[in-house]
Amino acid sequence: MNHQLKTDSRVFYRNVFALVVPMALQNLINVAVTSADVMMLGQVGETVLSASSLAGQVQFIMTLFFFGLTSGAAILTAQYWGKGDTRTIEKVLGIALRFSLSTGLVFTLAALLIPAQLMRVFTPEEDVIAEGVKYLRIIAVSYVPMALTNVYLNIMRSVERVVVSTVTYLVSLVTNVALNAVFIFGLLGFPAMGIEGAALATVCARLVELAIVLVYSKAINRTVRLRARDIFVRDPLLFRDFLTYSVPVMINELLWGAGSAMNSVVIGHLGSAAVAANSVAQVARQLATVVAFGIANATAIMIGKAIGAGDTERAEEYGGRFIRLTLVFGLIGGGIVLAARPILISVMTLSAQAQEYLSFMMLIMSYFVMAQAMNTTLIVGVFRAGGDSKIGLLFDCGSMWGGSILLGSIAAFVLHLDLRIVYVLLMSDELIKIPLSFWRYRKKIWLKNITR
Repeated sequence: MNHQLKTDSRVFYRNVFALVVPMALQNLINVAVTSADVMMLGQVGETVLSASSLAGQVQFIMTLFFFGLTSGAAILTAQYWGKGDTRTIEKVLGIALRFSLSTGLVFTLAALLIPAQLMRVFTPEEDVIAEGVKYLRIIAVSYVPMALTNVYLNIMRSVERVVVSTVTYLVSLVTNVALNAVFIFGLLGFPAMGIEGAALATVCARLVELAIVLVYSKAINRTVRLRARDIFVRDPLLFRDFLTYSVPVMINELLWGAGSAMNSVVIGHLGSAAVAANSVAQVARQLATVVAFGIANATAIMIGKAIGAGDTERAEEYGGRFIRLTLVFGLIGGGIVLAARPILISVMTLSAQAQEYLSFMMLIMSYFVMAQAMNTTLIVGVFRAGGDSKIGLLFDCGSMWGGSILLGSIAAFVLHLDLRIVYVLLMSDELIKIPLSFWRYRKKIWLKNITR
């Protein structure tokens, strides 16, 4: 068996390439959408850029719920895919949609009914709040469509149907960028709408995504079907398994998202220059990790499939290979951040103070993305693929809430230290997690078949 594992490297890397390239392109497309908003609104002014960035935290938290939901569901679907049980996968998809659509509705109502209160969580500046309210009241329309498309496409990735996501988000990107230009700046006879134009363009793009998904699920995909009745399916054992593996991941992602939002709260109270600089630095981080995150997702799919098929020795071998791949692309990601640093500083319309902040933040991001790539492959890829879904919750709570957020908040609000010190502390959580993640990996608790 060991000889066989050593000789299947060509097959392994071919499969990785087939999974990672479409998912990396999808991640790149998603970053490009965010980048388009940042670049175009950056031309309008620092206030609207800060407002859209902070208002976007509401959607960010919602999508983290979706990501946690589908990551938890993918623990089941990837292993059942290895087992060849597509009917159970359809039921898992239905259960996931039951939760996601309800969540999308709650976030829609909150953004429509209490937008100012939501913005005040992130910033005390009234001009930023006023612009953010305009953005939220329009973008809220996109939340329910996102609830369906996001969950459906992520579940499709767990059964190796990755190209549909890439196509969907590519069409969405083109739609969003084109309509951004039209609505923000008032082209083709339309009035210049500024931040409201960015929100309207995003809503249109989300509706295009929904249309593509509905056509694909109805006319093209016959492997795992999307059925409305599965949203209400009754399968007590499967539902219990779903809750067992999905709830810890959902809580994990929500706490991680809340932690990221808390970082924005801390930075938001340090002024609009800091917020604007951080919004640009975060886009650079996302760009630098598109391949690494694609590797993490491929890790979950291939290891989960191997475990579901009963081949734990192969799953263990795959874990080591994916760690080595992540190390390489994590280093490349850090280099990309450093290379992009002078370019972003020169092209963005930022104040002198914001440019100074951005220069420093990009240096910090260069090490942050390397550590984040490794932790993501281990926690989101390796551990969750084998049903070890609770450990990420423990690691994130400890490193963020008991580490970086606590220290950063004390530095900002109690000691009133310089922004640079605050930012280093806020970005320290991934470094704290590295030794913990490798310790857990070596214990091999994650090699567990959870199918029935």
